[in-house]
Amino acid sequence: MRFFAYPQEMTSTSWHRPAKASVEPTNDGDIDLISLGRRVRHLRKSQGKTLDDLGAAVGTAPSQLSLIENGKREPKLGMLQSLAKALEVSMDQLLGTEPPSRRAALEIELERAQRGPLYQSLGLPKVRISSRLPMDVLESLLGLQGELERRLNEQLATPEEARRANAELRKKMREQNNYFPEIEQEAERVLKAVGHTTGPLSHHLVADIAAHLGFSLHDVSDLPHSTRSVTDLKNMRIYLTQSQRSEHSTRSILLQALGHYVLGHDTPESYAEFLRQRVATNYFAASLMMPEKATVDFLQQAKNAKELAVEDIRDAFAVSYETAAHRFTNLATEHLGISVHFQKVHESGIIHKAYENDGVNFPSDHIGAIEGQSICRYWTSRAVFEVPDQFSAYNQYTDTSVGTFWCTARTERSAAGKFSLSIGVPYVHVKWFRGRDTTERSTSTCPDEQCCRRPPKSLLDQWSGHAWPSARAQTHLLAAMPQGAFPGVDETEVYSFLAQHSPED
Repeated sequence: MRFFAYPQEMTSTSWHRPAKASVEPTNDGDIDLISLGRRVRHLRKSQGKTLDDLGAAVGTAPSQLSLIENGKREPKLGMLQSLAKALEVSMDQLLGTEPPSRRAALEIELERAQRGPLYQSLGLPKVRISSRLPMDVLESLLGLQGELERRLNEQLATPEEARRANAELRKKMREQNNYFPEIEQEAERVLKAVGHTTGPLSHHLVADIAAHLGFSLHDVSDLPHSTRSVTDLKNMRIYLTQSQRSEHSTRSILLQALGHYVLGHDTPESYAEFLRQRVATNYFAASLMMPEKATVDFLQQAKNAKELAVEDIRDAFAVSYETAAHRFTNLATEHLGISVHFQKVHESGIIHKAYENDGVNFPSDHIGAIEGQSICRYWTSRAVFEVPDQFSAYNQYTDTSVGTFWCTARTERSAAGKFSLSIGVPYVHVKWFRGRDTTERSTSTCPDEQCCRRPPKSLLDQWSGHAWPSARAQTHLLAAMPQGAFPGVDETEVYSFLAQHSPED
């Protein structure tokens, strides 16, 4: 049973990659010797020829042909031409990578596996692959190989892998200015089908979109605890719950679930792929709630009036502040020529999410990851927590070692604590924004430790050696990494849920 389980937010994840048959050449331009050998053997036997018969036809010893058929010898061009002629096929047919039969595909996969570093590291004898080897033995050996590879990959998944995947994805987003035209086009096609062009996307229209895509919606109270939604692709149903959720979040979760289907996502094979899919579905949902043309028109009018403000985007399209800020980063550079950065920072000062294409100097580790890093306490995203007025946008200029940036920020509370959400631009672009007249200004010299990483000398002299704080344990750093095809999702729980709710039962 196929399904999409949209997991709850998590801080750390792992991923396994299932074994997959591969019949492609191992290096671009190289002959796939294993596939070639199996094809020669298949063609020879299908024509009732022995090794002696074929050897006589091509002018070589049967023992040399056996080496070719076992993928242990690369034939020269002249021999390939002779084999093609003797077997009455073209060169393209002889060198094709598609296995001639399911058995041939299994033999190729097992031969590759036995020649691979994983099997060789086990020190086990190789199984002789011949026509006498039963099919169920072939399948069992490959199943064991795949399970071993899966378990080893699970053990290798670490928080560093997650940070590296985040860094790589942010690099791609930066290269494209966080704008993905192919997703915009998919969203436009869906919106056109239901006749929506501008303004807030109502729940009624969201239901119309689901129906247009062939899905029925089901509000349940027993949704698996590790999920936000479950999509049954067998019966074209989407299950979610509205209890304890805002209208904004329910609508967004549903649109993200539909995004997996529209964008053609398959089960991810790595954490990096899972992360790309999640970013893509978030982008797709935002493109539906804030259509590209309508949003760009709105932003262009605000820019012309020098009144750009994230809260205006939020109000115009009835979305959350965070969604409006994300959408601004999608469109600001591509359509308005404004470079920008975004931050979501926990009240502890730790970066939860971030994006930049304006040269701002986010703190990062040795692999370029910024999630989990501590932001400078003098930046707008930290200063906003100390502002008495938490209902209005807080605007501030910050002088840094790479230039002056203007930022606007708001705070929002969630189950994980209080977060600040901020959008910032270099000084050259501030003229387009409301709030540019702020007198709030600070200076940050980070990453210089003297900026905010070390206490002022007066405090250091007074309290050094006289304080013993009890640190709050960061339990997520000690927790086991979630396992499974969808990280953190209990597949048994999901399958049991689907079986219970399936209309076939």
